[in-house]
Amino acid sequence: MSLTGKTAVVTGAAMGIGRAVTELLLQHGAKVALLDVNETAGKSLVEVLDKLYGRERTLFLSCDVESEEQIKAAFLKAAETFGGIDILFNNAGVLNEDRWERTVSINLMGVIRGSYAALEHMSKLSGGRGGVIINTSSLAGLGPLPSCPVYTATKHAVVGFTRAMAAASVASGYGVRFNALCPGFVQTDLFSAIESNLGRFAHLAAATQQLAEHFGLVGMCDVAEAALDMVTDETKNGEVFLVSPKRKEYVNFPSFVQ
Repeated sequence: MSLTGKTAVVTGAAMGIGRAVTELLLQHGAKVALLDVNETAGKSLVEVLDKLYGRERTLFLSCDVESEEQIKAAFLKAAETFGGIDILFNNAGVLNEDRWERTVSINLMGVIRGSYAALEHMSKLSGGRGGVIINTSSLAGLGPLPSCPVYTATKHAVVGFTRAMAAASVASGYGVRFNALCPGFVQTDLFSAIESNLGRFAHLAAATQQLAEHFGLVGMCDVAEAALDMVTDETKNGEVFLVSPKRKEYVNFPSFVQ
């Protein structure tokens, strides 16, 4: 799948993994709508990107993924500006064990809201061109992070939702592929603030740090490259990609289908 002329929507695009993926998509010829609640960081990034890739290829939209109204409005604006949507990178996420309802709302419900809104524009059943949706899960979506039970639960759920939607898309004829990205520990603001957001599990901060030291920090570019692989390889649907310093591989799950 060539990205030249394709349109992507990236949530949580202003910093971290979202920014790295946005830049890589632009490098490969895509147009990108950047969605984020951080207007200062988002507008500042777009100014930089406009100078590199041209103003006609980027669009910043202030959007809170907890708001279905804002998500729908942002997707409609992106589709009207760029003539459709081909790619969604559901990346916005938080880690806060005290405000666990918000963690569920952003990490899981935000992914669901984004996916359903994107299908209104992408599904071939509604006149779309098809495409691909990549959801950001985590290493914690494959195994437990003891200091972050709610974060772990949301990231497991993202993996399950992605795989189920991939199968539903095939069965329904949406023409949209769904894949999940599972990065290990990445040097982002989320990682830097882990210890202050553990809430009742703050006593496990040292254990979390030991896990990070054991697994090591994965480079932002490696995560972005993995996302790009799942976008461009049209054989990938329902796949989950683990990205860590020691392992970069698609995850095998047991099959329950006879």
